[in-house]
Amino acid sequence: MSLRQGFEAVDRGDRGVGVREKVLVLPSVICSREVADRIADRVPGAVSAPHDHGCAQIGDDKAQTLRAFLGVGSNPNVAGTVVVGLGCESIQSDDVAADLADLCVPVREVAIQDAGGTDATVEAGVEAVEELRGQSTGDGRGTSDDDGESTAADLSDLTVGVVSGDLAESTRETADPLVGAVVDELVDAGARVVAAGSERVVAHPGAAAARADDEAAAAGLRDLAERHRGQPARASRVGREAGDHGFEAVTRAWGDRPVRATLEYGERATHEEGLAVVDAPSRFAEAATGLVAAGAQVVVHVTGEGVATGHPVAPVLKVSGDPETLAAVGDDIDVDATATDPADLLGRLRAVAGGERVRAEEHQLVSSAITRVGPSM
Repeated sequence: MSLRQGFEAVDRGDRGVGVREKVLVLPSVICSREVADRIADRVPGAVSAPHDHGCAQIGDDKAQTLRAFLGVGSNPNVAGTVVVGLGCESIQSDDVAADLADLCVPVREVAIQDAGGTDATVEAGVEAVEELRGQSTGDGRGTSDDDGESTAADLSDLTVGVVSGDLAESTRETADPLVGAVVDELVDAGARVVAAGSERVVAHPGAAAARADDEAAAAGLRDLAERHRGQPARASRVGREAGDHGFEAVTRAWGDRPVRATLEYGERATHEEGLAVVDAPSRFAEAATGLVAAGAQVVVHVTGEGVATGHPVAPVLKVSGDPETLAAVGDDIDVDATATDPADLLGRLRAVAGGERVRAEEHQLVSSAITRVGPSM
């Protein structure tokens, strides 16, 4: 199978190519998330991205949340974004909308306190979504007259997100190596790969830096490890277990190619091709948002536990190598790693980029979350 075999996508100009056609309803604060959900529920093709942030955040925490908003809102799968605010939050909805417009995203903004309450905001939001949807086909694929047209794409046009959610033996020995082999093929084809799971770097800073492509990338990995050393935010089960295995054993899903860059959470990937590490935890919802914000049009999630949810903006290909999980929730898993080779997984990835729906899309199971730097005031 040729790595240059193409698929249809949507040209978003400087934002890259989209493999889905979503109108995103983005709450700028936790206080508007319910309203954003109600708006998205009213219009086919619209999705909301709920979270628990935007209120009373300061410093690095506020900056990180804003980066995530802008990264998700400008992902190539997004045809346009409607920002929904309350009016008194620390990250103002009109500021988010202005920043997205600077990134060439078709954008509209509504705020509850400006519109006159919840019902009025829902109606204004629905009108805004329908206006943006009218500029696209609204079928989840198609083109956007305002931002791009249908185009032929191949793997070199993709940014693929990868997160391995646990360190179970079936994950380390079966599913991760399968995904890692595909990551190597993607990199060799000229694609960008962005990997979450920075607990692994924190546990093995020296080995991580040795994996870097150059000194700048090594310094980025060392800085990431130092930034999180001893912080409870990384005291997850993966964080506790990562030190029990060698760096190579816990990063098999990242493949064998050198790390080209380290990205802050919410930062858009700008390296031309190759592997970058996103400063995101392995917890799925937070990791997926970080990967989508980095520009991933498709996310590959290795799950020994069978986590079923996807992400509102990008299709999530679920891979598991755990026989018990596959027997119990096989209908929620896209790829059985015990019966799949790299060529098959690469073909499935290409099909998903070309429009084939993953299980989470079929089941309409999505979640989103933004990781934290510190507490709100």
